[in-house]
Amino acid sequence: MTSFHVDFGKIAGVLKPMHGVGNAPLLGCSNKLFHYLGDAGIPYSRLHDTGGDYGGGRFVDIANIFRNPDADPEDPASYDFAFTDWLISELEKQNVEPFYRLGASIECEHAIRAYHIYPPKDYQKWAKVCEGIIRHYNEGWADGFRYGIRYWEIWNEPDNEPEISDNPMWKGSKEDYFRLYEVTSNYLKARFPHLKIGGYASCGFYAISDSAFSADANSSHRVEYFLEFFHDFLKYITSPEHKSPLDFFSWHSYMTIEKNISYARYAREALDSYGFTETESILNEWNMGPSLRGTLEDASYISGMLCAMQDTPIDKMMYYDAQVHANYGGLFDPVRKTVFPAYYAFRAFDLLYRLKNQAACSAPDGKDVIALAAVSGDGGNGAVLVTNMNPEPVSVSFTLKPSEGRRLAAAECLATDAGHTFAETAAFRFDPKENRIACELPEHSFYLFRIAQR
Repeated sequence: MTSFHVDFGKIAGVLKPMHGVGNAPLLGCSNKLFHYLGDAGIPYSRLHDTGGDYGGGRFVDIANIFRNPDADPEDPASYDFAFTDWLISELEKQNVEPFYRLGASIECEHAIRAYHIYPPKDYQKWAKVCEGIIRHYNEGWADGFRYGIRYWEIWNEPDNEPEISDNPMWKGSKEDYFRLYEVTSNYLKARFPHLKIGGYASCGFYAISDSAFSADANSSHRVEYFLEFFHDFLKYITSPEHKSPLDFFSWHSYMTIEKNISYARYAREALDSYGFTETESILNEWNMGPSLRGTLEDASYISGMLCAMQDTPIDKMMYYDAQVHANYGGLFDPVRKTVFPAYYAFRAFDLLYRLKNQAACSAPDGKDVIALAAVSGDGGNGAVLVTNMNPEPVSVSFTLKPSEGRRLAAAECLATDAGHTFAETAAFRFDPKENRIACELPEHSFYLFRIAQR
């Protein structure tokens, strides 16, 4: 028996928006599946690798919007916003805030020819192009909008490979990127002081552990370079001659929950040590890999990740990826044009998130059964999301302490397992006199208990 103790009267903090995603479920330019984002209350959509290779030749990327690098960045006619306008307008309809990556999509076939991943010829001009994009979406410039998009990320994974010839994201030195960041961040922050300017979508911190990813990432030298790049970047932008703003630092991980927790702590401690104590730490690419796509095992991992990372020093997460046809698109079935079980982990988490407050919940020794509790501001509604990532069933129980002056009145359960798809189940025992819930969690499952207090 795995036992938890939940205290709805003790607030552990405000729930953080961990259920962001990368991109959106594009089917050409059909919005048929976009409602799933709104239904799950997805808070952010990070726009990178949007529309496929090279941004589909149409979306988001600087080269797709400002097609002629010799054009005038102050002339609205120099920009092609058409497809990105459509995409962002559809996200806004679902109350999803874009998290806009300024730069280029990954060019996996760069060995044949690289197109848009070279350092800009003129960094100041590139910064002005970024300004034009921000003005279009936030200030109405060039027949634009006033969306108030807050997060603007300068490039993605410039640290992807230590050798320039091998790097599918940045055909320049690390110093070239540092200079691009310095010029662009200072220019944009001066122009838009109220916005969040940051970067650089780091490949991650695998080298701090004995992670098997070192072999998967071609060599330990590569993951050590990720760390070298990270610290050299922070040294550069904190030096008196190159001082630059960093409202958020974004990074990636394709590892286990346990390792991701350690990476989150490492990122926070490092940022603080360089004086960036107010800089947000944002994990905006994470996934266990495409091999489990569409399975309950993948769904349970995602649910566990959303819950476990709540207690780490990161501020936001964005799952990679919510596109339909991407290899790492674990939420949508590209054949049936519907959702995989993993999608319902986001639905379940959102029902907690809407309650706003994290309630105290004890953590048992077992690492493969994870629970997160929430309570509304008035104490009238509570919820617990519990995940079993084991390949066998687990018995769980919850001792529930009601909010001050209230009692437990009723409970319902939404189950995602082999027999339920985020559907109500009566396969649990609720004892309001003993303040207790118990159930048998099937293998690779997650149950959301919603508890009314009177």
